[in-house]
Amino acid sequence: MAQQGLCSRREADAYIERGWVRVDGVVVSELGSRAYPGQKIVLDRQAQRRQTSRVTILLNKPVGYVSGQAEQGYRPAASLITAQTQYHADRSALRFDPAHLRGLAPAGRLDIDSQGLLVLTQDGRVARQLISDDSEIWKEYLVRVEGKMAGNGLKLLNHGLSLDGKALRPAKVTWQNDDQLRFQLQEGKKRQIRRMCELVGLKVVGLKRVRIGLIVLGDLPAGQWRYLRSGEHFV
Repeated sequence: MAQQGLCSRREADAYIERGWVRVDGVVVSELGSRAYPGQKIVLDRQAQRRQTSRVTILLNKPVGYVSGQAEQGYRPAASLITAQTQYHADRSALRFDPAHLRGLAPAGRLDIDSQGLLVLTQDGRVARQLISDDSEIWKEYLVRVEGKMAGNGLKLLNHGLSLDGKALRPAKVTWQNDDQLRFQLQEGKKRQIRRMCELVGLKVVGLKRVRIGLIVLGDLPAGQWRYLRSGEHFV
Protein backbone atom coordinates (compact mmCIF):
# COMPACT_ATOMS: atom_id res chain seq x y z
CA MET A 1 0.00 0.00 0.00
CA ALA A 2 2.81 2.39 0.88
CA GLN A 3 4.71 1.45 -2.29
CA GLN A 4 1.64 2.29 -4.38
CA GLY A 5 1.32 5.65 -2.63
CA LEU A 6 -2.08 4.84 -1.10
CA CYS A 7 -0.97 5.75 2.43
CA SER A 8 1.92 5.46 4.86
CA ARG A 9 2.80 2.14 6.48
CA ARG A 10 1.46 3.32 9.82
CA GLU A 11 -1.80 4.35 8.19
CA ALA A 12 -1.97 1.01 6.35
CA ASP A 13 -1.84 -0.87 9.67
CA ALA A 14 -4.61 1.31 11.13
CA TYR A 15 -6.83 0.86 8.07
CA ILE A 16 -6.34 -2.92 8.03
CA GLU A 17 -7.23 -3.15 11.72
CA ARG A 18 -10.49 -1.31 10.96
CA GLY A 19 -11.33 -3.50 7.96
CA TRP A 20 -10.97 -0.60 5.54
CA VAL A 21 -8.74 -2.37 3.01
CA ARG A 22 -9.79 -4.74 0.22
CA VAL A 23 -7.53 -6.76 -2.06
CA ASP A 24 -9.33 -7.97 -5.18
CA GLY A 25 -12.60 -7.24 -3.41
CA VAL A 26 -11.78 -9.23 -0.26
CA VAL A 27 -11.45 -7.44 3.10
CA VAL A 28 -7.97 -7.82 4.60
CA SER A 29 -7.97 -8.11 8.39
CA GLU A 30 -4.53 -9.51 9.21
CA LEU A 31 -1.50 -7.23 9.58
CA GLY A 32 1.39 -8.27 7.37
CA SER A 33 -0.84 -9.82 4.70
CA ARG A 34 0.76 -9.87 1.27
CA ALA A 35 -0.55 -8.41 -1.94
CA TYR A 36 1.02 -9.44 -5.22
CA PRO A 37 1.69 -7.49 -8.42
CA GLY A 38 -1.49 -7.27 -10.44
CA GLN A 39 -3.81 -7.44 -7.44
CA LYS A 40 -6.11 -4.46 -6.92
CA ILE A 41 -5.94 -2.71 -3.54
CA VAL A 42 -8.86 -0.43 -2.64
CA LEU A 43 -9.37 1.74 0.45
CA ASP A 44 -12.81 1.98 2.02
CA ARG A 45 -14.55 5.34 1.71
CA GLN A 46 -14.05 5.94 5.44
CA ALA A 47 -10.28 5.71 4.94
CA GLN A 48 -10.48 8.01 1.92
CA ARG A 49 -12.50 10.58 3.89
CA ARG A 50 -9.96 10.45 6.69
CA GLN A 51 -7.16 11.13 4.21
CA THR A 52 -8.88 14.06 2.54
CA SER A 53 -9.46 15.68 5.95
CA ARG A 54 -5.72 15.72 6.68
CA VAL A 55 -3.89 18.95 6.03
CA THR A 56 -0.54 19.88 4.55
CA ILE A 57 1.04 23.18 5.54
CA LEU A 58 3.66 25.24 3.70
CA LEU A 59 5.83 27.29 6.04
CA ASN A 60 8.54 29.84 5.29
CA LYS A 61 10.89 28.73 8.06
CA PRO A 62 13.19 31.44 9.40
CA VAL A 63 16.76 30.81 10.52
CA GLY A 64 16.94 29.67 14.16
CA TYR A 65 14.13 27.09 14.13
CA VAL A 66 14.60 23.33 13.87
CA SER A 67 12.51 21.32 11.44
CA GLY A 68 11.46 18.60 13.87
CA GLN A 69 11.38 18.23 17.64
CA ALA A 70 12.80 20.97 19.88
CA GLU A 71 16.51 20.49 20.55
CA GLN A 72 19.28 22.35 22.38
CA GLY A 73 16.91 25.09 23.43
CA TYR A 74 15.76 25.86 19.88
CA ARG A 75 12.07 26.00 18.99
CA PRO A 76 10.54 23.63 16.46
CA ALA A 77 9.20 25.11 13.23
CA ALA A 78 5.73 23.77 14.06
CA SER A 79 5.51 26.27 16.93
CA LEU A 80 5.08 28.97 14.26
CA ILE A 81 1.77 27.45 13.11
CA THR A 82 -0.81 29.66 14.82
CA ALA A 83 -3.92 31.58 13.81
CA GLN A 84 -1.94 34.83 13.91
CA THR A 85 0.79 33.64 11.54
CA GLN A 86 -1.46 32.24 8.80
CA TYR A 87 -0.66 34.15 5.61
CA HIS A 88 -3.33 36.80 5.00
CA ALA A 89 -3.38 35.95 1.28
CA ASP A 90 -3.90 32.21 1.84
CA ARG A 91 -6.44 31.24 -0.83
CA SER A 92 -7.40 27.97 0.85
CA ALA A 93 -10.91 27.68 2.28
CA LEU A 94 -9.35 26.36 5.50
CA ARG A 95 -8.58 28.47 8.51
CA PHE A 96 -6.40 27.52 11.45
CA ASP A 97 -7.78 24.82 13.71
CA PRO A 98 -5.77 23.35 16.63
CA ALA A 99 -6.79 19.90 15.35
CA HIS A 100 -4.53 20.53 12.36
CA LEU A 101 -1.50 20.36 14.67
CA ARG A 102 -2.21 16.77 15.76
CA GLY A 103 0.16 14.39 14.02
CA LEU A 104 1.64 17.24 11.98
CA ALA A 105 5.22 16.34 11.02
CA PRO A 106 7.87 17.79 8.71
CA ALA A 107 8.22 16.03 5.35
CA GLY A 108 11.94 16.63 4.96
CA ARG A 109 14.58 18.67 6.74
CA LEU A 110 15.71 22.26 6.62
CA ASP A 111 18.71 22.96 8.84
CA ILE A 112 18.48 25.38 11.76
CA ASP A 113 20.72 27.89 9.94
CA SER A 114 18.73 27.61 6.69
CA GLN A 115 15.46 29.25 5.72
CA GLY A 116 12.67 28.85 3.22
CA LEU A 117 10.02 26.35 2.20
CA LEU A 118 9.27 23.63 4.76
CA VAL A 119 6.39 21.17 4.34
CA LEU A 120 4.56 19.87 7.40
CA THR A 121 1.80 17.34 6.89
CA GLN A 122 -0.71 15.02 8.55
CA ASP A 123 -0.92 13.00 5.33
CA GLY A 124 1.34 9.97 5.07
CA ARG A 125 0.97 9.95 1.28
CA VAL A 126 2.52 13.41 1.04
CA ALA A 127 5.34 12.49 3.42
CA ARG A 128 6.22 9.40 1.44
CA GLN A 129 6.09 11.30 -1.84
CA LEU A 130 8.62 13.83 -0.58
CA ILE A 131 11.05 11.86 1.58
CA SER A 132 11.07 8.24 0.43
CA ASP A 133 14.43 6.94 -0.80
CA ASP A 134 13.07 6.64 -4.33
CA SER A 135 11.57 10.14 -4.47
CA GLU A 136 12.38 11.94 -7.72
CA ILE A 137 10.99 15.33 -6.71
CA TRP A 138 13.40 18.22 -7.36
CA LYS A 139 14.06 20.69 -4.55
CA GLU A 140 15.52 24.10 -5.40
CA TYR A 141 17.75 26.31 -3.24
CA LEU A 142 19.41 29.71 -3.50
CA VAL A 143 22.82 29.49 -1.84
CA ARG A 144 25.06 32.42 -1.00
CA VAL A 145 28.72 31.45 -0.74
CA GLU A 146 32.16 32.88 -0.08
CA GLY A 147 35.63 31.63 -0.91
CA LYS A 148 37.34 30.49 -4.12
CA MET A 149 35.86 27.52 -5.95
CA ALA A 150 38.21 24.82 -7.24
CA GLY A 151 38.74 24.92 -11.01
CA ASN A 152 36.46 21.95 -11.70
CA GLY A 153 34.19 22.76 -8.76
CA LEU A 154 31.01 23.52 -10.68
CA LYS A 155 31.33 20.28 -12.65
CA LEU A 156 31.80 18.31 -9.41
CA LEU A 157 28.80 19.98 -7.78
CA ASN A 158 26.65 18.85 -10.69
CA HIS A 159 27.95 15.28 -10.55
CA GLY A 160 30.99 13.60 -9.11
CA LEU A 161 30.92 14.17 -5.33
CA SER A 162 30.39 11.60 -2.59
CA LEU A 163 29.24 12.00 1.01
CA ASP A 164 29.59 9.40 3.74
CA GLY A 165 31.21 7.05 1.25
CA LYS A 166 28.27 7.12 -1.16
CA ALA A 167 28.10 8.85 -4.54
CA LEU A 168 25.52 11.63 -4.78
CA ARG A 169 22.83 11.72 -7.42
CA PRO A 170 23.36 14.14 -10.32
CA ALA A 171 22.35 17.69 -9.37
CA LYS A 172 21.69 20.89 -11.31
CA VAL A 173 23.94 23.69 -10.05
CA THR A 174 24.48 27.06 -11.75
CA TRP A 175 25.85 30.46 -10.81
CA GLN A 176 23.15 33.11 -10.27
CA ASN A 177 25.62 35.94 -9.70
CA ASP A 178 29.13 36.43 -8.30
CA ASP A 179 28.34 35.03 -4.85
CA GLN A 180 25.15 33.00 -5.27
CA LEU A 181 24.51 29.51 -6.62
CA ARG A 182 21.23 27.85 -7.55
CA PHE A 183 21.05 24.20 -6.47
CA GLN A 184 18.46 21.67 -7.63
CA LEU A 185 18.60 18.30 -5.87
CA GLN A 186 16.56 15.10 -5.74
CA GLU A 187 17.93 14.01 -2.38
CA GLY A 188 18.41 15.57 1.02
CA LYS A 189 21.27 14.23 3.09
CA LYS A 190 22.02 16.06 6.32
CA ARG A 191 23.63 19.42 5.56
CA GLN A 192 24.21 18.18 2.03
CA ILE A 193 24.61 21.50 0.23
CA ARG A 194 26.97 22.91 2.86
CA ARG A 195 29.11 19.79 2.75
CA MET A 196 29.13 19.74 -1.07
CA CYS A 197 30.31 23.34 -1.15
CA GLU A 198 33.08 22.63 1.37
CA LEU A 199 34.40 19.88 -0.91
CA VAL A 200 34.97 22.43 -3.72
CA GLY A 201 36.44 25.19 -1.54
CA LEU A 202 33.33 27.25 -0.75
CA LYS A 203 31.63 28.22 2.50
CA VAL A 204 27.86 28.65 2.61
CA VAL A 205 26.81 31.89 4.30
CA GLY A 206 23.12 31.78 3.41
CA LEU A 207 20.74 29.07 2.19
CA LYS A 208 17.09 29.37 1.20
CA ARG A 209 14.81 26.66 -0.22
CA VAL A 210 12.49 28.20 -2.79
CA ARG A 211 10.78 25.21 -4.43
CA ILE A 212 9.74 21.62 -3.81
CA GLY A 213 8.47 19.97 -6.99
CA LEU A 214 5.73 22.18 -8.43
CA ILE A 215 5.25 24.13 -5.19
CA VAL A 216 7.18 27.41 -4.91
CA LEU A 217 7.77 29.58 -1.87
CA GLY A 218 6.63 32.66 -3.76
CA ASP A 219 5.84 35.73 -1.67
CA LEU A 220 5.07 33.83 1.54
CA PRO A 221 6.71 35.95 4.29
CA ALA A 222 9.26 34.49 6.67
CA GLY A 223 7.60 33.02 9.77
CA GLN A 224 4.21 32.69 8.07
CA TRP A 225 2.41 29.70 6.55
CA ARG A 226 -0.45 28.64 4.34
CA TYR A 227 -2.37 25.46 3.52
CA LEU A 228 -1.65 23.34 0.46
CA ARG A 229 -4.82 23.77 -1.58
CA SER A 230 -6.80 20.83 -2.97
CA GLY A 231 -5.77 21.70 -6.53
CA GLU A 232 -2.06 21.95 -5.75
CA HIS A 233 0.37 19.07 -6.14
CA PHE A 234 4.10 18.52 -5.74
CA VAL A 235 4.25 16.47 -8.97
